[in-house]
Amino acid sequence: MSLSFLRAVLITDPLVIVTTAFYGSVSLVVSFVDGNGGKQLAVARAWSRMLLRIAGVTVVTSGTEKIQPGSSYVFAANHASYMDTPVVLANVASGFRFLAKKQLFSIPLLGGHLRRAGHIPVPKENPREAVRSMTEAGRIIRDRGISVLIFPEGGRSLNGLQEFREGAAYIAIKAGVPVVPVALRGTIDLLPMHSVHLKPGTVHLLIGDPIPTANLTLRDRGALTKELRDRVAELLE
Repeated sequence: MSLSFLRAVLITDPLVIVTTAFYGSVSLVVSFVDGNGGKQLAVARAWSRMLLRIAGVTVVTSGTEKIQPGSSYVFAANHASYMDTPVVLANVASGFRFLAKKQLFSIPLLGGHLRRAGHIPVPKENPREAVRSMTEAGRIIRDRGISVLIFPEGGRSLNGLQEFREGAAYIAIKAGVPVVPVALRGTIDLLPMHSVHLKPGTVHLLIGDPIPTANLTLRDRGALTKELRDRVAELLE
């Protein structure tokens, strides 16, 4: 949630700023008494719904019934806007955590908040340490029964769906949980790259069939990554 808050403060709408500051403060206070991050997740969902309401965003969902409450998943979505995360948080009922740059965990106050919420540090500048972090992420998902949301393109894209990195497949295989293709249409129109103004509109959130990983090994991660990207591309079409 802290990551979404940091991005939201870039938006200049006064109501968005006030709302973000309020829910961010609530989340910070709650984090000191929240043992597993669940209460902070509830605050994040409330903030996401309020943000979409303020912006005049309508979300049309498809496939949400494929997600079983209480089950763990690795959700893999295309990424075109900072509004992608609030759209998913507000409309997919799962115990999300996020992968965050390891440097953020060293920032006073923010780092403690991220740690208490159960988010997972990843040293993106060090490939060897990143592999260890992804292995640890798989263990955390399995042991704590949580889910993670990953954008396999590695960043926002202006030019259609890019190639997927293997992190989502790697973590899902290590955790032994299904990986779920997620397609987001229209979020780029709500908050285009380099814009600081939210716009109203309609977004489509489409969830594909979960892809099981129970019988896969890390040698299958390349094929799984390709299948995952193909499924997201089909949903986008």
